[in-house]
Amino acid sequence: MTITWISWGILLVILIALLFRRFKKPGFLTELTQEEFIEGYRKAQLLDVREPREYNGGHILGARNLPLSQLKQRINEIRDDQPVYLYCQSGARSRQAARIIRKKAGTSDIYQLKKGFKKWTGKIKKK
Repeated sequence: MTITWISWGILLVILIALLFRRFKKPGFLTELTQEEFIEGYRKAQLLDVREPREYNGGHILGARNLPLSQLKQRINEIRDDQPVYLYCQSGARSRQAARIIRKKAGTSDIYQLKKGFKKWTGKIKKK
């Protein structure tokens, strides 16, 4: 019986650690306010990492849709000579995308829209 409780405790600690890692902002990722994001995204690769149906419902003008679910297969579409500006609905997927981009594309000049598209009040385009 004691072994079972210890096993559950270890499993719980591992689960908490994995969740913390997923939602913690990586140190190399710079989070920008909407104003800061607007100042720099025109000189960068602006990537919306949401799914196509979300993107088609409205996205930041000039953004390219590169869904997180396809990112590893399409990583070669990301240039290493320009900063990468990322956003998703709330920030969780763009943090995951930043980790993938840094690891696979080798760039660490990565920025994220603070609080994501749900808080965006700038210009948008709908398909």
